[in-house]
Amino acid sequence: MEIVELQELLPHSVKSVWEIISDVTRSDWVPAVDEISETDGIRSFSMEGIGEIQEKILVNDGGNHRLQYSAIKTPNPLEHHLATIQLTQEEDKCLFTWTTEIAPERAAAKVEQGMKISLDGLKHVLSRAD
Repeated sequence: MEIVELQELLPHSVKSVWEIISDVTRSDWVPAVDEISETDGIRSFSMEGIGEIQEKILVNDGGNHRLQYSAIKTPNPLEHHLATIQLTQEEDKCLFTWTTEIAPERAAAKVEQGMKISLDGLKHVLSRAD
């Protein structure tokens, strides 16, 4: 199993970042995804170049600003996937930590690339909101 982690101090409040992250059907910060639907805790979308994906939302905790989900259907089956986004207030900024456990390990590079592109998309959406 491989663990991929991205961490960045964003010049925004936890509240403004959480507003975007906690809406599990919001797709404007996820490049290559036009629409996300959610039914009974299962988030479904199609990602350009990858295909149809389903994720089970395990935790969406506004009090602790934590979102956790697991990919349950992907074009290339995964042995294990668990992603956690944790937001922490640091003075007037938000420490954004995104950790993904992934197996097989060969899938880690593609997952990390998607995480980086999505984090850039999040920063873009946040900058427009300023």
